[in-house]
Amino acid sequence: MQIQIVCVGKLKEKYWSDGVAEYSKRLGAYARLDIRELPDEKTPDAMSPAEEEQVRVREGERILAALKPDAHVVALAIDGDAWSSEQLAAHLDRQAVYGGGAFAFVIGGSLGLSPAVLARADKKLSFGRMTYPHQLMRVLLLEQVYRAFKINRREPYHK
Repeated sequence: MQIQIVCVGKLKEKYWSDGVAEYSKRLGAYARLDIRELPDEKTPDAMSPAEEEQVRVREGERILAALKPDAHVVALAIDGDAWSSEQLAAHLDRQAVYGGGAFAFVIGGSLGLSPAVLARADKKLSFGRMTYPHQLMRVLLLEQVYRAFKINRREPYHK
């Protein structure tokens, strides 16, 4: 299975990079992983709603250009569906069997995702109503994808 993670912004701290590297290595036994880091737009402290929307649109254009046309896209969005680890595992498994195997997760920038990216998404996934740093979200997502493969293979890890 091909798993693509399209994310806005770079990992700045070594501990985030180390976490991503660890789960990327673990996932290598189960899937081909492609992490696409896209540049984020500069966001001054005082922005009008129109300026914020322009930032989302520009970042959204880069996200859409990075997605494979045939990918099943899951956008991480605070208003998405909250899945259990088992539900994520079942969703990945169904996609692997019936969807051709191309799967993409999208993590937006600090202002969220553009309407165009949300419209392109096949599903919206929420990790809860709390706001997380985007760097942490990338590590959490990779851990959950790894956990999903372990669940589907009935291998020890998930408890």
